[in-house]
Order: sequence, then C-alpha cells, then structure tokens
Amino acid sequence: MSVDESDVRAVARAIRDAESVVALTGAGVSTASGIPDFRGEDGIWERHDPMDFHIDRFRADPGGFWRDRVQLQASAFDDGNVAPNAAHEALAALESAGHLDTVVTQNIDGLHQDAGSEDVIEIHGSAARVVCRDCSQRFDAEPAMERARDGDLPPTCDDCDGTLKPDTVLFGEQLPEHALMQSQARAENADVFLAVGSSLTVEPAASLPRVAAERGATLVLVNLESTPLSDRADYDFRADVTEALPELRRAVEE
Repeated sequence: MSVDESDVRAVARAIRDAESVVALTGAGVSTASGIPDFRGEDGIWERHDPMDFHIDRFRADPGGFWRDRVQLQASAFDDGNVAPNAAHEALAALESAGHLDTVVTQNIDGLHQDAGSEDVIEIHGSAARVVCRDCSQRFDAEPAMERARDGDLPPTCDDCDGTLKPDTVLFGEQLPEHALMQSQARAENADVFLAVGSSLTVEPAASLPRVAAERGATLVLVNLESTPLSDRADYDFRADVTEALPELRRAVEE
C-alpha cells in the first residue's frame, strides 16, 4: 500500500504542532539494516532454541549460555557489520530538529544511538553492554564477547570476578522497571505517538500506543503488515519504514 501524500502532510502538521512526540520502534526498523527478525519466518528463533537463552539456563550453566550467545550474536548482528538505515536517520533528524522527544525501542542493537538519537529508552536492554551479576557494574560488551569467543567461559568482571551477563532481557526476566515506567509516562503525555516497524503483539510495549491513544494522542502506525491497533490508528501507513519515515521527515521540515 502506498503512502497517501495528504496523510503524510497531515501527520507532519500534527508533529509540528505537538508539544510531545514519541516513537516506538520494533524489529521492522532493524530488519531494514540486515538484522533478522527474532520471531518471523526464518528468524533467529528458527535457528536457535529460545530456551538456551532463558535466565534459568544462564544461572545453571553460564559457560554453556555464553558459548551459545556467541553463536547468536553472529547470527543476529553479522559480527557487527550492521549500520543505521534511513528510518533510524530520519528519527534522529526529527529529534535533532526538535520534533521528536523520545524513541522507545524494543530493539537491542543500539542503531538508534549510532544514527544520532540521544533520548532512547531501551525497554529490552542493549546487546552493546554486559552487567556483572555480583557488583552490578555495566561494561562495554565487546571485550566480554571477545573473551567468550576465545573460550574464556563465562567471561567475568575485572573488578570483582563476578559472572558477566548480557545487559538484555532474557526469557524469564522482567523488563527493567525504570525503563518501563519512563516509557509509560512518555506515552501518557504524548500528543503524537508513532509506532514504527512493530507488530504490536509483544507486551508490555504493545500497550504503549494504546495508552497514548486513550489519552488523546494522534496515533500513527508505520508497518508493512496490519497490527492489532490498525483499526484504532488515526493514520495507518502500510509501508517500508525506510521510505515512509524519510518522507515524513521531509514533510515536517517543509
């Protein structure tokens, strides 16, 4: 389905007039950068057993967990050879111009920050960090991944020798409370809420656009497929995010 130009202009006016604009991004923004979807056809979980990445597996067998994590990292991020795409760049440009307040992302790849977005809430954590289970310090993930690739399993904290864990939400773990509370507060206060590249089926992220709409926000969906909120959205663009968001950015800047 093509994007109607008059609808794009209407959304652009709403964004320009808004005091608060929030974007929620899902896997569809990352797949455009070559990162496979976790749950889709031929996705990550078609090639790896999700239960290998359950918090109980990490606790019982941290070395085996990290061995499998190295393989998962290579499958998901192509050993780091991924870069922001036009959708990431359009959102960063909207923020830089003062037209976007916050990006709430379900993705763990850090590409929003790489594109220049500054106010990013990562509700599922970040693959770019690890956290020590003993002292709770966070570190850049790459040194730990490198040690794990070299067979140092599991990698441990340089300060206290505690076991390091990827700073992402594993199966069986709760979402970070602070990030979730921040996201809910931003959704409640949004005048315009963009849900981009998300199927809106994974809770609690899927509830954020609903909360925003109930508080009177203009709800805009950009996704190739319909979502559970398509009938409720003010604007439902069934389009490639790398095409629709740059077009929206240009309309906002006109």
